[in-house]
Amino acid sequence: MTGGYMLFVFSYSLLEGSYNNLIDIFTLDNTGHIQIHKDDYLDRPKIYKTIQNRAQVEGAMHAVDDVISFTPRVFSPALAYAGSKTAPSQVIGVDPELEPTVSRLKEKVSEGTYFDNAPDADGYFKAMIGKGVAINLDLEIGQEIVLISQGADGSIANDIFVVSAIIGNRTSFDRMAVYLPLTSAQEFLSLGADVHEYAMLVEDKHENEKVASVLQGEIPDLTVAPWQVVEATFYRTMQSDKQGNYFTMGLIVFIVFVGVLNTVLMSVLERTREFGVLRSIGSRPLVLIKMILLEILMLTIISVTIGVALVMPIVYWFTEVGLLLPEPIDMGGVTFQHMKGDFAAYIFFYPMVFMLATALLISIPPGIRAAHILPRDALGAH
Repeated sequence: MTGGYMLFVFSYSLLEGSYNNLIDIFTLDNTGHIQIHKDDYLDRPKIYKTIQNRAQVEGAMHAVDDVISFTPRVFSPALAYAGSKTAPSQVIGVDPELEPTVSRLKEKVSEGTYFDNAPDADGYFKAMIGKGVAINLDLEIGQEIVLISQGADGSIANDIFVVSAIIGNRTSFDRMAVYLPLTSAQEFLSLGADVHEYAMLVEDKHENEKVASVLQGEIPDLTVAPWQVVEATFYRTMQSDKQGNYFTMGLIVFIVFVGVLNTVLMSVLERTREFGVLRSIGSRPLVLIKMILLEILMLTIISVTIGVALVMPIVYWFTEVGLLLPEPIDMGGVTFQHMKGDFAAYIFFYPMVFMLATALLISIPPGIRAAHILPRDALGAH
């Protein structure tokens, strides 16, 4: 039983940890746990669909204890120009101080230095460009990039920025992005103080949908969406993959079930003569059933306790350190090289409940058989 419980816990931890790690990579890369937009901006983005009552929105987020950080953003397609080359790009305006508290943008700087709100000596604001933009325009750190877009007021937006950093690599999702400080992006797009999006992180990522519902009640004139809605396609794909992996977990559960069944049958059926003696001296069937159930319950509890003591250090190490992969995996410009598990109470509790329920359920038929066996037949058994 102990080995089966340990196998169950370790496999469950690895399965949940893999998906939790994937969620962290995805949400911390850009999406956040929750996003706020104006109306249907998420499905039909338009430059004029802006969040104007920022003080009210930020006040609502500050009022929710589960929200640990948030950041405003603005977006617009643009034509990037350098020398004689042009390339389509996506302008993303972010707050240089708040953005690193929600996403891994600062960690994705592969060349140069992370920008700030201050212009350089010539009065040009800094920009961080994706690796794809850098390759297409043959740009290096310190060179100028010209952006042409449309302002929210219908005017033509154009300005010169200085490249301070290159973000990610040529496979990153934002390889064609141009990041600008929020204030300069707002000025460039004639947005005033408005923004297109708020992204935030919450204390418990598994409770983000509940937090989104609470925020929606506080700011009903805006659209509050958890990342499961923002990235619905990714979420559905992940859920489908997770359902597929439950088949593997089913095989592990079956192995554990067989182990418990073997233990119960060995404990009950090999003591047929002992039960015959108890029946011959007047023990009632119900007493025998209770005795067998109690014995199996105690055996299971002891096995699970030993299993918890043995598997807990393994799961903890696997969660904190993880398994080193032969080759690093790049996810949106951030490199990961460790497969990790999940160390949480439910990882140990659910297998424990399964073991106890299975042991008690399996012990009922043999218990009933032992309780109703005839002493003559039991005493003659070998």
